[in-house]
Amino acid sequence: MFTGIVQKKGELTFVERDGEAGRIVIELDTPFHRSIALGESIAVNGVCLTVVACSGRSLSFDLLAETFNTTNLDQLKVGDPVNIEPALAMGDPLGGHWVTGHIDGTGHVVQIDQVDRDWTFTFKPPKALLPLLVMKGSIAIDGVSLTIAALEQETFSVCIIPHTYTHTNFSSFKVGDSVNLEADLLGKYVQRILSVGAAENENG
Repeated sequence: MFTGIVQKKGELTFVERDGEAGRIVIELDTPFHRSIALGESIAVNGVCLTVVACSGRSLSFDLLAETFNTTNLDQLKVGDPVNIEPALAMGDPLGGHWVTGHIDGTGHVVQIDQVDRDWTFTFKPPKALLPLLVMKGSIAIDGVSLTIAALEQETFSVCIIPHTYTHTNFSSFKVGDSVNLEADLLGKYVQRILSVGAAENENG
């Protein structure tokens, strides 16, 4: 479990595909304040991955074909920045919202506007994700916990302060870029409960 509060930025230094699966290596911009253990869960652009090797600031992860196929990690190139967050530990502050690291789909950047010192980013999500988005609701974008500031029929927007812009990969986004999206966990449970209830009423 994660919170969507990115702790480090990293840079992709190696990517290898072995058939459908593969491995990536990330170099952290600064080291963590503690040692990272093998088998530990780390969110990379919001995707929960398992550390399979670590040396200094370098972390390696094995990726399944499913991970490549359903996230934007498949499109990363050597040199690209990524957002890094270790798993939530007991007693850690919950500064964002509950984030599982299980991506619901990928969206695309459709507009970037600077407003004074801040930025507004507009994204087009998959149609299946739209019912889970609500005004002022939470969403994780490449692992960053954010609040939906505007919601249209096919797009939604978030506002980014300078700290978030500087300390995440948002500063590298361009129109057309793919992003990982994870909707609020509570909304997914509510949708499931309502859909099951509706099906039971139709059959009952």
